[in-house]
Amino acid sequence: MATTFQTCLITFFLLSQLTTSTQINSNSVLVALLDSHYTELSELVEKALLLQTLERAVANHNITIFAPRNEALERELDPEFKRFLLEPRNLNSLQTLVLHHIVPSRLSRTNWPAESTRHTTLSSEPLRLSGSDNSSVNVTLAGNAEVIHLDDVHRPDGVIHGVSRLLIPKSVEQDFNNRRNLRSISAVKPEGAPQVDPRTNRLKKPAPLVPAGSSPVLPIYYAMAPAPAPGPGGPHHHFDGESQVKDFIHTLLHYGGYNELADILVNLTNLATEMGNLVSEGYVLTVLAPNDEAMAKLTADQLAEPGAPERIMYYHIVPEYQTEESMYNSVRRFGKVRYDTLHVPHKVLAQEANGSVKFGGDEDTAYLFDPDIYTDGRISVQGIDGVLFPVTEKTGNKVLETVEWVRTKPESRRGKLLEVACQVLGTFGQDSRFNTCQ
Repeated sequence: MATTFQTCLITFFLLSQLTTSTQINSNSVLVALLDSHYTELSELVEKALLLQTLERAVANHNITIFAPRNEALERELDPEFKRFLLEPRNLNSLQTLVLHHIVPSRLSRTNWPAESTRHTTLSSEPLRLSGSDNSSVNVTLAGNAEVIHLDDVHRPDGVIHGVSRLLIPKSVEQDFNNRRNLRSISAVKPEGAPQVDPRTNRLKKPAPLVPAGSSPVLPIYYAMAPAPAPGPGGPHHHFDGESQVKDFIHTLLHYGGYNELADILVNLTNLATEMGNLVSEGYVLTVLAPNDEAMAKLTADQLAEPGAPERIMYYHIVPEYQTEESMYNSVRRFGKVRYDTLHVPHKVLAQEANGSVKFGGDEDTAYLFDPDIYTDGRISVQGIDGVLFPVTEKTGNKVLETVEWVRTKPESRRGKLLEVACQVLGTFGQDSRFNTCQ
């Protein structure tokens, strides 16, 4: 896990931490562990932030440490399990694993149990010991681990035994397996944006192949039937939106770098439920997902107002199905494209920049950073490197923006819209800016 120089630095740091305590002296078993040839276990103790916990344990009673040899942690441990232990979010699992190697009582060669016994460890799970003579002792937990160096280190406040392998508690193994199950969730690779029926907002199904000269598949009166009402409403749900939303959130977690967005969707808001309902009713969605670095730049003031996380996320959800290819082709063809968002009536601007798609205006911009994280035909997730905000929310001048929009319309289209705008502006008095309403 670490080079010799790094190991020396870690040992020096841990020794300085231990010797500053009034309860630990240079002859302690903890100092002996840090200065022994079990350097890999010492490094795990440091990464698990357990120095103070072990100091209190040594101060209260003798301890017994079952230390795996370095080879068992360097070359014989599953690399995926090693990465799992060293991830910051799995600190509890790492602490449980380290504490499972320590028994809060002294078990040396002289008082080793002759029969199979269970001993309480500093973790929540017990350790079963079985031994027959002084030359061969077994430590059993989900398999056998042989004690290869009995009484390897002997100190007044504890003893260290060398064991052949790492002892993994069942709870840690279960946490690792649950995390590894996310590997089975994989995003569907894009095959181009599907076509959406503009009348129903549902996906168009490809027409079946009909031999030339055969009779029509549908009777002629079906083609003459009135079109359904706009929108996919109705009691019949064609898709399982809840499962699809869970699937794309799990894919975000497995992809990495979008934990803040997943936390907002699952814990802070009810957006996941609303998105599931929309998909169940037949709507298609494109999520512009800011990564963790972009979310970390949000200030407390931007999130302090009630409903602020919801409004921010609504502005990043487009009620269309778009992939990286379809959006890039659009901005390449039309220059600038404005997509509707669920933060009605605000639109998000997209344009081509440096061979990618750039969202937002001149001040707040975000580039398409991780394309096509998740695409299943109904939900599309596109990773971006910034958080977008509507212009009106930054200026706080929504009424004036609406007025400017009305006044810039051609004279032939003013009519009712100008009349409504004048009613809204009645409270502004005789301001010269609104002489159009006079």
